[in-house]
Amino acid sequence: MRLFVPTGSGRQRLNVLGAVGYGTGRMITVINRGSIGAQQVCELLRQVRQRCRKPVTVVLDNASYHRARVVRELADTLDLELLFLPPYSPNLNLIERVWKLVKKLALNARTLDDFDQFADTITNTVDALETLHRDKLLSLLTPNFQDFSNAQVSPA
Repeated sequence: MRLFVPTGSGRQRLNVLGAVGYGTGRMITVINRGSIGAQQVCELLRQVRQRCRKPVTVVLDNASYHRARVVRELADTLDLELLFLPPYSPNLNLIERVWKLVKKLALNARTLDDFDQFADTITNTVDALETLHRDKLLSLLTPNFQDFSNAQVSPA
């Protein structure tokens, strides 16, 4: 007996760029269905500056659209500090913990009927992070990283 599992046809993307306030759990997001690029990062930076009056450091990975000149120039204009993580170190970016939580809450090993339902589920989950899932969100925003600076290596 064969079992057929429904799958999506074609490739559709839901892009979620986000910033989360360390210690506060306040979320700022830019969500679209097209492509992601420097313009979307600029939109996120404008929203960050609009909502945050204090000095702000935005932590970014090394995606080319994060390092684009237009993004760096806008950050200077908005008086935002950009902190680029070392290559191949997503574990240092706290927002990655948030995305893992979103996937767990929104999808959790279930199948959705179509892309629109998927997009709505992700968007609603992201929107509920600050309220409905606040305790879970705040528990992720801790600087708990393993430090190997004093590690001793024994010879093989």
